[in-house]
Amino acid sequence: MNKYIPTYLSLIFLSIILTGIPVKAQNKNSDTIDICIYGGTSAGVIAAYTAKEMGKSVILIEPGNHLGGLTSGGLGQTDIGNKYAVTGVSLNFYRRIGKHYGKLEQWTFEPHVAEQVFNEYIRSADIKVIYQHRLVSVSSAGGFIKEITIENSIKPGNSSYRIIKAKVYIDCTYEGDLMAKSGVSYTVGRESNSTYNESYNGVQLRDEHQFPDGIDPFKIPGLPNSGLLWGISNDTLAPNGSGDKKVQTYNIRVCLTNNPRNRMPITEPDDYNPDRYKLLLRFIEKNPAKSIEDFMTLSMMPNNKTDSNNNGPFSTDMIGMNWNYPEANYDERREIQKAHDNYIKGLFYFIGHDPRMPLTLRTEMLQWGYPRDEYIDNNNWTPQMYVREARRMIGEYVMTQANCESKEVVTDGVGLAAYTMDSHNCQRIVINGMVKNEGDVQIGGFDPYPVSYRSIIPKANECKNLLVPVCLSASHIAYGSIRMEPIFMVLAQSSAVAASLSIDNKNSVQEVNINQLQHLLRTDPLADGSAPDILVDNEDISNIVIKGSWILEKTGGYGPTFLVDTSKSQYAKSVRFIPEINKEANYEIYTYYPKLQNGAKQTVIAVFNGNVRTERIIKRSQVQVIGQTSGEWLSLGKYKLTKGKKAYVEISNKDADGVIVADAVLFVEEK
Repeated sequence: MNKYIPTYLSLIFLSIILTGIPVKAQNKNSDTIDICIYGGTSAGVIAAYTAKEMGKSVILIEPGNHLGGLTSGGLGQTDIGNKYAVTGVSLNFYRRIGKHYGKLEQWTFEPHVAEQVFNEYIRSADIKVIYQHRLVSVSSAGGFIKEITIENSIKPGNSSYRIIKAKVYIDCTYEGDLMAKSGVSYTVGRESNSTYNESYNGVQLRDEHQFPDGIDPFKIPGLPNSGLLWGISNDTLAPNGSGDKKVQTYNIRVCLTNNPRNRMPITEPDDYNPDRYKLLLRFIEKNPAKSIEDFMTLSMMPNNKTDSNNNGPFSTDMIGMNWNYPEANYDERREIQKAHDNYIKGLFYFIGHDPRMPLTLRTEMLQWGYPRDEYIDNNNWTPQMYVREARRMIGEYVMTQANCESKEVVTDGVGLAAYTMDSHNCQRIVINGMVKNEGDVQIGGFDPYPVSYRSIIPKANECKNLLVPVCLSASHIAYGSIRMEPIFMVLAQSSAVAASLSIDNKNSVQEVNINQLQHLLRTDPLADGSAPDILVDNEDISNIVIKGSWILEKTGGYGPTFLVDTSKSQYAKSVRFIPEINKEANYEIYTYYPKLQNGAKQTVIAVFNGNVRTERIIKRSQVQVIGQTSGEWLSLGKYKLTKGKKAYVEISNKDADGVIVADAVLFVEEK
């Protein structure tokens, strides 16, 4: 035997240990760039676009074939909370969607339209995207990721390996795979309330999406020895507030249509088993349903399409079947997603075809089908499962319930969150001989609050060149508020700007100057050097003049508050919004109109451009506030505004026969 062979083999093994990848991979394709983004979710696209606009070389890696994650994957009913929290390129995304539908902004949309917009970002910035590749390993040294190895996700294996070397990495996946393989601390499941001094974390047996009393959980009613119906766990209820590794349930945000010309029939799926839906029969027997929307949300999107979501105790949420998903391997995850696909397809088929379902519900269900023009490469079914929560980083700072409720306010905010603390059920169990769901929490009613920069970076001793805007550092219940697609995009932009600053200043992500980062996000919201829109909110006391006594409302408007008058013009009242115009130009002016009860049939609004005052009448019939959005921007027209603080918009209660609102005014320069 050659005496050098043992030494050579030793070097091979040493190389494997040091790099974490097979040696053969080192001879395969290799890319060296500034910023590598893993995960082509909505956050991934916005991070890549922002980084490229800031002059950095970028690679975006997507394990699948499509960009946009959930936003293009069926979640067209945008969960917002308060539009004030949506800024920068994230807001620009909804503006581009709005342009498609002929509006300033649009927050409800078809899946293929969202994907088209994401692809526009990629094309316009000439971003390199590597599709159908997934993470194999991460090589780190001295606290920095040096390179990652990816493989073809369709034909995986050593022969498909590819190496990506970057200065900074951003994990934009819903699962946090890059974060985990980088050795960064994370958690899965629910902390106990005592961990972060919270009250809504851990085990929570509540009334939301709950079965009424008296529904028997056993296959043969009254006979425990007959076994439990499908989907019911034999676990016992742990003490309220105690922690566990259970994960809030996933589902599929399904796009359906009732347009016969665009409708594909809902057919029996693989492994269909009607026994899985016996619990639904018992529920509607106890609580008769007038419509399928009594146990399923069908939020209407444009062109007769839906974003279909869970509603009630037995619906599209496949409770308790996803606990292993966050840390599962790729094959296991594929099987979990297939089970979710088949469960929901089977649910739709069961409702429409099983003779035990009431005829009215069967007839209603058969009006719906899969759209021919959506997901045409995937049998008209979304490839994206709704991964509501997977891994969560334990970073430099952990966002908690105290942040959501503004009991603790960070000063290094790089985005706002505003949604309800929202956790779907985690398990379905037997309590006192009855079936019950556990884990659903819906707590809201708070103002937009800042999300800490330290919550999107790891601890400095774990990794110095990684940002994590999606699986960020937050407790389970705080994550339930932050985990909305618009906010993921906001935090992704912040991550990309921070990554660029880290490269420019040759320091770690933990050493990024937070004041510089916040300044860039505020003054260059699209990362392209363009001036931000001019917004005057009722909270901007130096830019408003109030006449008369107005009521201050705290929820339902744009920003923390809005002003309301209910006097029906008994006393003359007005609110004047005064912008500071830095450049004489043509501007389109918008006023924000929140959802209202008893709104006046018309609102009189005066616009003064610095020279001429004109009056506009906004009729209540012009307002179409859809779904969960808090309100709509209404155009007052285009005006040439003079420089300085001469121009104004004045909302009055003149001739009002109902509620008048003064909330916010937006001035958008014509480009």
